[in-house]
Amino acid sequence: MSAKPSKSATKAKTAYVCSECGADHNKWQGQCDECGVWNSLSEIVLEAATQSPAARRSGWAGKVEAPKVMALKDVRHSEDARVSTGIGEFDRVLGGGLVEGAVVLVGGDPGIGKSTLLLQAVARMAGDMPSLYVTGEESLAQVAGRAVRLGLPLDGLNALAETGIERILEHAAASKPKLIVADSVQTLWTESLTAAPGSVSQVRESAARLVRYAKETGTAVFLVGHVTKEGGIAGPRVLEHMVDAVLYFEGESGSRFRVLRAFKNRFGAVNELGVFAMGEKGLKEVPNPSAIFLSGGSTAQPGSAVMVTREGTRPLLVEVQALVDSSPLSNPRRVAVGLEQNRLAMLLAVLHRHGGIGVGDQDVFVNVVGGIRLQETAADLPVLLAILSSLRDKPLAEKTVAFGEVGLSGEIRPVPNGEERLKEAATHGFKRAIVPKANAPKAGSYKGLEVIAVERLADALQAAG
Repeated sequence: MSAKPSKSATKAKTAYVCSECGADHNKWQGQCDECGVWNSLSEIVLEAATQSPAARRSGWAGKVEAPKVMALKDVRHSEDARVSTGIGEFDRVLGGGLVEGAVVLVGGDPGIGKSTLLLQAVARMAGDMPSLYVTGEESLAQVAGRAVRLGLPLDGLNALAETGIERILEHAAASKPKLIVADSVQTLWTESLTAAPGSVSQVRESAARLVRYAKETGTAVFLVGHVTKEGGIAGPRVLEHMVDAVLYFEGESGSRFRVLRAFKNRFGAVNELGVFAMGEKGLKEVPNPSAIFLSGGSTAQPGSAVMVTREGTRPLLVEVQALVDSSPLSNPRRVAVGLEQNRLAMLLAVLHRHGGIGVGDQDVFVNVVGGIRLQETAADLPVLLAILSSLRDKPLAEKTVAFGEVGLSGEIRPVPNGEERLKEAATHGFKRAIVPKANAPKAGSYKGLEVIAVERLADALQAAG
């Protein structure tokens, strides 16, 4: 009579690792012995559990072949074949389309449109690319109802309401989809761990199983992620390192416009931007994003300046607004929305030291129109011009655009892709451009656009009038 397998033989071996220092522990405890931090231990799987009968029937064992050492010159390589999602702005953020076996993490605030965008993309791709939409937060009736409201084609689109990662992989191995959407990764759990769904260990292990399946089968996977109060993806930070691309949905509350930004992309440009408008039929592409970031393309109001920023591979026209007002406080306020606050404080110091204009007794508020966040130094010069315009209550000249980095010694430094920025400004009918001297093109390069090259902050302030 054969002995029955012990319970421990079918359960994966686990350990508890400190999220602060990485120290290993054999069992859970409230405080880490190494660093002394409380409640920092999370359960991880040391080795895979014995495969369940259902998983054996599915035909996917999850085994990894032993790696071989090869000379790089002998390794076959080719350009990544991309599949269009049917949504141009989405393809742009992905780097030109979806790559076979890619794992993409999409995060954003609740209700911003993550599930809507993915459902639209999957429905358009399902005809040529068998897909499986896995929902852990909604019923199948809710998903089908949303698809009908959006007017999406449902042929070839299969859906599964499940949160157990083992059963999800079993269904995937049986139906063999080329695209899987998991909405959301925080609802997934594995039988190998005793932790509750949504915990750090469950999120990490479930995501690791999906990533391994994607790489071994060539299946593309979209993971929907919740965000924390600070705006980051909820769960372990390692989750963002495991995937190939991390996309964030951004947007102002009450605004119908949404911005999809790539913060990590192994197959395309980082910081690439896609712009959408939310309507009754879901998210629609915005063919001319510069138009939504400008208030009619005019700078006739005091405190307004237009700049050309570069997001990923394309330039965008963005309006920067400033309000300077006398402060009743002993410590005047410095508020920046869409711009780093420390950089605003630095620019005000440069304006005082090298421009001779002090705002030490004034409140200064700076806002980037449209909810976009400027992350490059090309915004320095237009921010200072907007502040000067508000302080003097005098608008800049009509159809004026500016860009350039301002150094601590008052010099105006060049920024990358200056010619592309000027071309974008000329395309939208701007007449004057205040730019760093190193970015100035040859005379007559842009018909109808007067380019004013400046070297120092004082020259830029004089050119602005």
